[in-house]
Amino acid sequence: MSNENKNGFRVKIQRFGSHLSGMIMPNIGAFIAWGLITALFIETGWTPNAKLAELVGPMITYLLPLLIGYTGGKMVYAERGGVVGAIATMGVVVGADIPMFLGAMVMGPLGGFLIKKVDDLFRGKIKAGFEMLVNNFSAGILGAIIAIIGFLYVGPIVEGLSSILSSGVQWIVDAKLLPLASIFIEPAKVLFLNNAINQGVLGPIGVEQAKEVGKSILFLLETNPGPGLGVLLAYCLFGKGTSKQTAPGAVIIHFLGGIHEIYFPYILMKPMLLLAVIGGGMGGVFTFTLFNSGLVATPSPGSIIALMAMAPKGQHLGVIAGVIVATIISFVIAAIILKTSKEKEEDINAATEKMEALKGKKSSVASAITATTATSEATEFDYKNVKKIIFACDAGMGSSAMGASIMRNKVKKAGIEGVDVTNTSIANLPSDADLVITHKDLTARAVEKLPAAQHVSVENFMNSPKYDEIVEKLK
Repeated sequence: MSNENKNGFRVKIQRFGSHLSGMIMPNIGAFIAWGLITALFIETGWTPNAKLAELVGPMITYLLPLLIGYTGGKMVYAERGGVVGAIATMGVVVGADIPMFLGAMVMGPLGGFLIKKVDDLFRGKIKAGFEMLVNNFSAGILGAIIAIIGFLYVGPIVEGLSSILSSGVQWIVDAKLLPLASIFIEPAKVLFLNNAINQGVLGPIGVEQAKEVGKSILFLLETNPGPGLGVLLAYCLFGKGTSKQTAPGAVIIHFLGGIHEIYFPYILMKPMLLLAVIGGGMGGVFTFTLFNSGLVATPSPGSIIALMAMAPKGQHLGVIAGVIVATIISFVIAAIILKTSKEKEEDINAATEKMEALKGKKSSVASAITATTATSEATEFDYKNVKKIIFACDAGMGSSAMGASIMRNKVKKAGIEGVDVTNTSIANLPSDADLVITHKDLTARAVEKLPAAQHVSVENFMNSPKYDEIVEKLK
């Protein structure tokens, strides 16, 4: 396979993972709520309560899949797509005996896509005064048809697929081979393929296992911060130049903040360090299996705080042990590689650019370890009527949230009132946004989504000089 084909395949996998992540990430709060209720109130929980434990089943069976289905449909065709996506998802929810997360990821976007096509078919052909009637009945009829199809066919198919995947994972667990999964997972993280693996396979199967036994080790495979922590600590002691100076800050962002992508440039500087994170990951998973550890839900972000919050009663020691073992093994291997390396230090900025090229977009945390000079393409615009500023990125949670927080503080310190600064995904840009700020690689998509707004491009969400220029104009 040529390099071009390999890159094209990788990009397709990244996009697929991005779509999966886009359906899951906005609903992580609901997953955490379910996880907390499960950890607290089930029979083996911290404070068992049979009455409150009745929330666990309906939340995982109905609430979470419907939220995913609605979000998937909304990504395709706004609120109308979300409604039909949720209706379609209900079909697979009722048509199967397991939580339909995979089914929701299929039916949600499918419902949004089909109602979009139906609307395109009727556009310009409806007599005045009948628009609402046609819109409501077209959505209702289409939703009912898709729900029935999902109930009769898609639900059983997805249930069968989930059973096959679950059986395969269970075989790996029973054969004591689960640590070998790190050989694939750790490099996939650095190549930004982890969303497809985590959200598409590990997460849904882990939820099913958690429903049955109250926990799943699969929630710990990709989210363990130990391997990355070991590499960063090795750089703190044995790194050189900029990489050594920036590593301590990266440790905090990674271990406490749970933003794992902060350590990816350090590995890309020396690809041999993949051996460190693979070794650390394998050691951590082996330790988790020894302690029979697991979590009740996906910890997001993957910080030690989230891992502790999602650990069921009596499991904290095993989880901490797995993280410590992963850190130690990763640190030792990384230290040996750094100490014996004869190569001169690669510029951390160049490594970050390499990471962003692999990712296909600007990193939300890369500015913490780089000194990139930001630019923008803002044009002349009357700022006196600006009431809503929106920061937008792919998922609407990471880099855009950081940028919005910085701008919000600048607006507040400047004493400017009546200007709302928020963040969202490009797919969910509100129609009343006056000013939209995006990374330069995403601006074209934002303009296409909301052409009426003023758009400002930046290269660095965390440290753009354009923020001060905008504040001055708002004054």
